[in-house]
Amino acid sequence: MRTVAVVLAGGAGQRFGGSMPKQLQRLAGRTVLEHSVAAFQRAPGVDEILVVMAPRFTGHARQVLDAGGYGKVTSVIEGGGGRPDSTRRAIAALGTDAGECNVLFHDAARPLLDQRIIADCVRALATDQAIGVAVPSSDTMVEVSDGIVTGMPRRDALQRCQTPQGFRLSVIRRAYQLADADPQFAAFAATDDCGIVLRYLPAVPIRVVPGSERNIKITFPSDLDIAEALLRK
Repeated sequence: MRTVAVVLAGGAGQRFGGSMPKQLQRLAGRTVLEHSVAAFQRAPGVDEILVVMAPRFTGHARQVLDAGGYGKVTSVIEGGGGRPDSTRRAIAALGTDAGECNVLFHDAARPLLDQRIIADCVRALATDQAIGVAVPSSDTMVEVSDGIVTGMPRRDALQRCQTPQGFRLSVIRRAYQLADADPQFAAFAATDDCGIVLRYLPAVPIRVVPGSERNIKITFPSDLDIAEALLRK
């Protein structure tokens, strides 16, 4: 079964600031977006790459990716107003005529994705219909309400989510169909695709694939310095 990597670069990066999205900032001679795309370009288990880009920057992204020679990139499409909207557009772009496939959704803002994680995700999707990448939490986590600690879950039961998150195309499409039919979906405030599958298709197990502490997310300008140091190391 073919595997399509969807690189999600549709966010505006409000916390990062500046006029240029963080996906197009330079990191070690290439854009953050290119680092993420290049990881899937090198991965033998990935057949195709679809890029979902922030509105107004699709043309810029196409130029950058064309110049970089990323031959697996088949399309650069415009993202939506939020993460679920961008995923919806990717699902629509994949269409219904090509049949079943595996889809890996990856945040473009995680440019240090390594080949071991991609290979493990592809391998897991040979037997599982939904997978998520996560790492154990080394910190004690607390629940807070109005600045007051209200709970302290067991640390050994908690992990921090990363990407990629992978699914059979039919599974993630069905989850979004159910989400779209739910009048309370907006209040759910979904931040990732595993959360949507967990909520609307609870009978589908989500297998955890071990992530990496290097697989950091670029959120603030200082994160570029951290990523640069990790690349040098």
